[in-house]
Amino acid sequence: MVVHEHKHYHAQEYGTNRNALTLALSITTLMMAVEFVGGILSGSLALISDAGHMLTDTGALALALFALWFSRRPATTQKTYGFYRAEILSALLNGSVLIVIAGYIFYEAFRRFINPTEVQGLLMLSVAAIGLVANLAGAFVLSKGSKENLNVRAALWHVLSDAFSSVGVIVGGLIILFTGIFVVDPVIGFIIGIVILRGAWRVVREAVDILLEAIPKDIKHEAVKNTLCDVKGVRDVHDLHIWTITSGMRALSAHVLIDDTLVSKCGSISKELKKILREKFLIDHATLEFECESCPEGLVCRIEKED
Repeated sequence: MVVHEHKHYHAQEYGTNRNALTLALSITTLMMAVEFVGGILSGSLALISDAGHMLTDTGALALALFALWFSRRPATTQKTYGFYRAEILSALLNGSVLIVIAGYIFYEAFRRFINPTEVQGLLMLSVAAIGLVANLAGAFVLSKGSKENLNVRAALWHVLSDAFSSVGVIVGGLIILFTGIFVVDPVIGFIIGIVILRGAWRVVREAVDILLEAIPKDIKHEAVKNTLCDVKGVRDVHDLHIWTITSGMRALSAHVLIDDTLVSKCGSISKELKKILREKFLIDHATLEFECESCPEGLVCRIEKED
């Protein structure tokens, strides 16, 4: 006997994430243009790097928005889980792009550290301040959906890394404005690169874990097995697999060895097991195959005898 349970995304969650990504995309696109012009006019590497980062953010947010829409396509006979993994692929790509950006910033910061370039501190400071406000607004609208959705979280990291960049540029602008020490510009750029790299690595690592169908980090394999075995009527659990289909959608499959009992009683055991999985481990998609030792094929097959 095999029992399935699957909970799909709610339309309200989809609408919230879509609106947040759309608004963040609009803000980022506008600020990208402002920072690029400001960076050219001021000669600031930190500002130009931030503008270049925002260019990739625009693409990343657009990709995240597309993946969110694409993942809503219905399942087919060839893709029985649907297209939920499109969001994870988007997050992986976005995180990888962030790593490349961090590498370029390191390179450019080293180059300018060796040969400092004159920077107009006041213009650099003004544009960065506007960028910070815009980035914080974008991060705010994405923050709620990022808790449950890796794709939105990757987009949030793009926006947050821009905010970190803006803070760095502001600090650099103030130092340059009051001291005239231009070498601080590449130093700030290098620090920004480290922050970006750290966040990007976390996103990439989580995306790879999902694609490799690794067990979620907050779940212990033995803890799940022991908890299921504590249910009355369950003797053992084996062939236990736990993985993530996409952000917020966990899956489990297992063979459950139960006491020799009536087929009709398996329903209550199944209901209890799925309730535990849902409430304690947040696993909403469960496939359970029941077995008993008295049957050669491991199937639940005992029939109640009539008196």
